[in-house]
Amino acid sequence: METSHETLSNIALLIDADNTQPKAIDAVLTVMAELGQVNIRRAYGNFAKGNLSKWDSITNKYGIRPHQQFDVSKGKNATDMAMTIDAIDLLYQGKVDGFGIMSSDSDFTPLVMRLRQDGILVYGFGSTKTPQAFKAACTRFIDIDQLIKAAAAADDQPPPASSAASVAADTELVELIGAAYKEAKRDEQGWARLQQVGQIAGNRSSFDVRNYGFTTLSDLFRSLGNFKVEPRDGGQLWVKRLR
Repeated sequence: METSHETLSNIALLIDADNTQPKAIDAVLTVMAELGQVNIRRAYGNFAKGNLSKWDSITNKYGIRPHQQFDVSKGKNATDMAMTIDAIDLLYQGKVDGFGIMSSDSDFTPLVMRLRQDGILVYGFGSTKTPQAFKAACTRFIDIDQLIKAAAAADDQPPPASSAASVAADTELVELIGAAYKEAKRDEQGWARLQQVGQIAGNRSSFDVRNYGFTTLSDLFRSLGNFKVEPRDGGQLWVKRLR
């Protein structure tokens, strides 16, 4: 993506194994590399359950430390509590610069808000059906269903036509992009730095272009039809609204 944060030295990826897909791990780690080194990798769950058996090979392959949490009582999720406690411990140790929270559970919303209160970047990874409260709390939320689809496609393939159609049909996203463009500093011809537009949009929402089948912000803008993107000033990308 064209918009990026300063590279961080120590990132923690905490995985709610009860509420996510193990096959998305490779793609998630690739995204987390945008932030920096993912040195802490932990997965939480009751791995004695048959539905979590696939995590056995995944944890070994990707150097993820499994944290076994037996069910304390019916209806109570000890996994969420253990994961939250570890996240707060890491926060107060002061050695973690950013977090990845892999879950589709809205119960982690207060945790994300607490981490961000201390200026910590938090990337959320969940399914399309993840509650909006959790999505909005994250610095950036990324749909793992879209990540899995993108990983299966060839790297040099252009975004599918359906991606452009989904963006054009998403009124909320179109309004967000339009508002970010209006707030960005523009020259006399109406050109704004694409990076600044993306940063403004990111401050107002946790959207990520990968959720719409794109790999870069410039591809998303080009798909809309009413924006022009071109390189200027040594390759830096600028964007202009055409109508």
